[in-house]
Amino acid sequence: MKSSESLTSSCRARYMLALVSATVAVFAVTGCASLKDQYAASADAQQRMAAEAAAETKAGASVDSQATYLKLVEQMQKEDLWFASLAHIDALEQRWGVSPESTRMRAEALRQTGQAAPAETAYKRLLGTPLASAGYRGLGLLAGTRGNYSEAVQLLTQAQRRTPTDAILLSDLGYAQLRAGQIEEARLPLMQALQLRPDSTQAQANLALYLEVTNQRDQATALMDANRMSEPTRRAVREAALQLRAPGGLAAPVAATATASTRGELTVAPLALKPSRWSGVGGMRTAIQTNPPASNAEAPFSPNSTSRGTP
Repeated sequence: MKSSESLTSSCRARYMLALVSATVAVFAVTGCASLKDQYAASADAQQRMAAEAAAETKAGASVDSQATYLKLVEQMQKEDLWFASLAHIDALEQRWGVSPESTRMRAEALRQTGQAAPAETAYKRLLGTPLASAGYRGLGLLAGTRGNYSEAVQLLTQAQRRTPTDAILLSDLGYAQLRAGQIEEARLPLMQALQLRPDSTQAQANLALYLEVTNQRDQATALMDANRMSEPTRRAVREAALQLRAPGGLAAPVAATATASTRGELTVAPLALKPSRWSGVGGMRTAIQTNPPASNAEAPFSPNSTSRGTP
């Protein structure tokens, strides 16, 4: 009898142990499945976040690439690769569309490659944009190329009102005023140009031209000495002054040259409206200082001078 009860108790114990083991196994399986689902959901979320980050990165890269492309074309134009820049502007606009900046660069390249009519059309497209000053500037330079200096003065004045501290634009305006017979009006922009960019050969030479035209030859010589102008540039300035002072000289064409000096620098004759760049890059440094040495026998010229003989 006891043996039978002991057997029954042993069976019950084994049954309970099996039942507990099965329950634990069920919970273990269920728990693993739950964790697996959690890991899967987390992985999906991470993938979505990674995809979104990649999309944002790609969009940012596109903007950066467009800006980089614009800088590339700008650099090509600074190096006078105008024809090549036109091809790259086509590629840029095909990818990102037309923008005021690409239109400005196209207009400059068209003008520099002798395509005046399409350049004028492109410049006019800029007049209602934030780059309106570049549009007026370009139209003014085209008018100067045609010899219509009165129109050039009007257009360059519009550009100067929008960008009043652009030294090369001021120098262009002053030169156009000289050619239009507005001699006294040219004094202010030419003085401003030199003070804003004392290292600009264009600003230096155009102011020297004004001094020669107004018979302030000692001042002109002092300015050219101070900035170590080459002899070809000095001759060009003086010849232009003679032509402008002669009867009918304002309407006569004035020669413009750009030759290499013996020192390997560019000798700039300032006798035409220069192809000013929107970046404001002007002439190269041609003098250590703006004013001549104190030991100079001539009265030193300074754009800040208030002496009677100063323009």
